[in-house]
Amino acid sequence: MNKLKNRVALVTGGSRGIGAAIVMRLAEEGADVAINYTSPRSFEKAKALKEKVENQFHIKAMVVKANVGIKQEVDQMIDEVEQGLGSVDILINNAGIAPFEPFLSLSEKTWDETYQTNVKSIFLTAQKVAKKMIEKRYGKIINITSTASVLVTSPVIPHYISSKAAAGHLTKALAIELGKYNINVNAVGPSTVATDMCQEYLEDPKILEKEIEANPMKRLGTEKQIGDAVVFLASDEAMQINGHLLMVDGGLTVKAAQPEDHMDHEEVFV
Repeated sequence: MNKLKNRVALVTGGSRGIGAAIVMRLAEEGADVAINYTSPRSFEKAKALKEKVENQFHIKAMVVKANVGIKQEVDQMIDEVEQGLGSVDILINNAGIAPFEPFLSLSEKTWDETYQTNVKSIFLTAQKVAKKMIEKRYGKIINITSTASVLVTSPVIPHYISSKAAAGHLTKALAIELGKYNINVNAVGPSTVATDMCQEYLEDPKILEKEIEANPMKRLGTEKQIGDAVVFLASDEAMQINGHLLMVDGGLTVKAAQPEDHMDHEEVFV
């Protein structure tokens, strides 16, 4: 408890799923938290989460609206956080999308939206908060990537896989550039977690069985496990960890794929 007391954290895409679990863990460790949301539906979730962490952990929280792929909205969001809670000490770039579209039918619109949300948002938010972090000579930037950062995890999301690989390399580049200012930049790479983002995908019992069987731990990861990893990287215990991709995947990315691991996507997704 209180590993992050007196710190200010911003979690993009923080209203639900992994983002909400990260918010809960940051607040549990004493951080004041800004919860980013985009839509009216996510606003209600963000508002409820704000009230929950304030009441349960007695920290300060706020909700902030922004499409994190648009510079003007990002700048306004971070200005609001600085006015409401103080300058950001911990930035969690969690917002992400993964629309399922095979390559040959993939639209330019889906490609652009995926890169805007999964990669450009990291550039925009990190650039904005880094200026104050440099002044303080302190900061933690943690990007939520994926096993897809290092493996081709599905034949029907080339846009998502390549965007997460880009996010992983951007993490490393920022770690090198910002490290001299005592700013740690790292990433957390989850394997499949049963969030609402994956709900439709995992509703197929054949897919769920394949996901579990493919994992060396023979189980899916949990949202809280991702939050735990984020708290560690955000804490002073990880001060000398920089440019690292912490895989929270049960060992999935270190084992050779077997033929039964691979889905016949024409059967599953048609």
